[in-house]
Amino acid sequence: MAVLVSVKEAEFNFIKEKINATDGNLSVHLKKLEQAGYISVNKLFVERKPVSKYKITSKGFKAFEKYISNLESIIKNKISK
Repeated sequence: MAVLVSVKEAEFNFIKEKINATDGNLSVHLKKLEQAGYISVNKLFVERKPVSKYKITSKGFKAFEKYISNLESIIKNKISK
């Protein structure tokens, strides 16, 4: 999700390289995020090769913001103790 927040749209291989994931691991995670409505996928062919492009949805962006906010709260609580 963090990769998709930082770019408008990303191809599968770009995401894979950025997070150092295997094809199988990444595809499972992307499918779960898509099913949750957090990302959208556009599958097309470029020079007869299949290409999957992903982007974060507004629902996904809101969920990511909430996640970051929760992390910040946890960190602040740990620091103040």
